Amino acid sequence: MEVDLRVLRNLISKRRDEIERSVEGTCYLARTVIGVGTFLLDNEGNVDLLSAKQLATFERFLKPLLEEPPR
Repeated sequence: MEVDLRVLRNLISKRRDEIERSVEGTCYLARTVIGVGTFLLDNEGNVDLLSAKQLATFERFLKPLLEEPPR
């Protein structure tokens, strides 16, 4: 999957509330999801560098938010 770095940067910097809502009621912390997003930004969106747990976090929380328009 190609990650749009501009959208990811916007999600992490200006749409954190959406990340917080997405993890609400799960065992995940928003800062964990933000950390995975930051890792992707630091590595030019290369999803292949994610560990299995990071990839699961990305697919469960970040990917759906990246695919929907900002609220």
